[in-house]
Amino acid sequence: MKRYITVLALFALVCSSCGNLLDVQPEGTPTTTTYFQNDEQAIDAIDILYMVFQQEGCYGRELFWEQGAACDIVWGRTRSYNTLATFAYTGDESPLRDVFSRMYATMSRANWIIQELLKKEKETELTAVEKRSLGEAFFCRGWAHFLIAYRYGTDKQGVPFVRYEDFPNGYDNSIPLQRKTVMDNYQLIVEDMDRAVSYLPKFESYDADNRGRAHQAAAVAFKAKAYAYWATWDATRWNQVVEMVNQLEQEYQRDLAPVLTEVFSSDMSHYWNAEYIWSIPGIGGATGGGTEFPGIVLENKGWGKYNGWGQMKPSYDIYEEMAKDGEGNERLVRSILEYNQEFPFFGETRKFWSTSDLEAGFMINKYMEPFKYADPVAEGAASANGDWPTVRLNFPIIRFAEMLLFRAEAYLMTGKAELAKADLNRIRERSNLTPLAGIVTMKDLYHERRCELAFEFTDHLFDLKRWNRSSNSDIKMLADQELNAHPRIRRYEDRANPESAFTITGYEDYTNKNEYRAHMIVFPYPSEEVTKSNGQLKQNEGY
Repeated sequence: MKRYITVLALFALVCSSCGNLLDVQPEGTPTTTTYFQNDEQAIDAIDILYMVFQQEGCYGRELFWEQGAACDIVWGRTRSYNTLATFAYTGDESPLRDVFSRMYATMSRANWIIQELLKKEKETELTAVEKRSLGEAFFCRGWAHFLIAYRYGTDKQGVPFVRYEDFPNGYDNSIPLQRKTVMDNYQLIVEDMDRAVSYLPKFESYDADNRGRAHQAAAVAFKAKAYAYWATWDATRWNQVVEMVNQLEQEYQRDLAPVLTEVFSSDMSHYWNAEYIWSIPGIGGATGGGTEFPGIVLENKGWGKYNGWGQMKPSYDIYEEMAKDGEGNERLVRSILEYNQEFPFFGETRKFWSTSDLEAGFMINKYMEPFKYADPVAEGAASANGDWPTVRLNFPIIRFAEMLLFRAEAYLMTGKAELAKADLNRIRERSNLTPLAGIVTMKDLYHERRCELAFEFTDHLFDLKRWNRSSNSDIKMLADQELNAHPRIRRYEDRANPESAFTITGYEDYTNKNEYRAHMIVFPYPSEEVTKSNGQLKQNEGY
């Protein structure tokens, strides 16, 4: 594993002077020896942390390529790392390798900020901005650590992690310790989020210029997720999931937005609705900002209107699953465009059809609202930069619906089916779906979680992986089926004619898909990191 001192040196050179949270262009070259002399420097140091998450190498698209191994998406264009879709992982695929290195760089940067601000706190009282910045650093360290922990850690061995503040004389630049189990990592993540809560304000205290920064409820939500993933290895942790979601609802007044459309709206008055917990806010327009994922899933070349990339498309399987609630139901229509479906695009009402490389019969619709304007770029709803096709959208990373689904799962796993039904029906009724009746089971949870969170960065693939080792036979069976299935697509005989006949066929890139094995619950470490660790980083079992 690379020594962190190199990353710190680079960090000192790229810290920027950013006035706006979404403006992350470097404007100076300060050094670590003169840092944290004023509030602006604290803001600079934190904003570079946020930048790493929103870039292409994380929530732009890299984290989403992994979803090719489930059955909700297919790749619309040829990629060079089909092993992510076939369980033939090497660990060296660029999406895996790059996210791994970026998250460790982020942890290193956050570590340095925490070390320096804690040192300053011992000498003098921190300003309000410095105190908030310390909370943001704890939050970002926990966030990055979480993304590594559940994707690489098991009950047999955890992932490398070190806290600089644990070294009385300062960090000695040694290789970070690989924790004994991933449960140790989750405990450290929870502790970081607790520290974050102690320094961060509530969201409501932020002015308009600072909304989008870490806040107490976001830290609590990450605790809920950490406990839910921890429950993969220790079922007693479901109790803490319930506690965290209760806290979000009661202390922080989180709730569902009145309509699903509001969650994915380009209207900035909807950005900070009750469902918002954590997101990557995008402002669109000439300055960009946000995540490029909405442009990445847009039809390739956008029918000559905009530079969509067409790289990920819904499978027939997810369409079929969502259609179980009734053909043309509100949640389905809002999530997926199918042939002949009307939608607004550049000021016109179009009927969907595809010109993309792969004919799949569908396109992701959740993030299309910013393209409805006659001129989305002039309106400020879409970036003018076709190489970074961001839009004006508060792109959700965690929303309250996901928290309700985790709580419902916790209730089901602890024998409280009636309470689970109440949470699931809150979500269904928001989309005008028929409420569940009778005794709900994990089969209902599978359907609701898969359909409600489709095409979001909530990691459906890892849901399947953790369910694969569940003690609940129903969910284990469903997970096994999907993990070992080949996704299907819907091909039309005539692309330009939305009313032409179609056939359902398998997705060719899955011809050599391996049988899912238990060790595949995590990825293999990048080989370069194992080699450079001099034996201190142990490769995951089975690889």
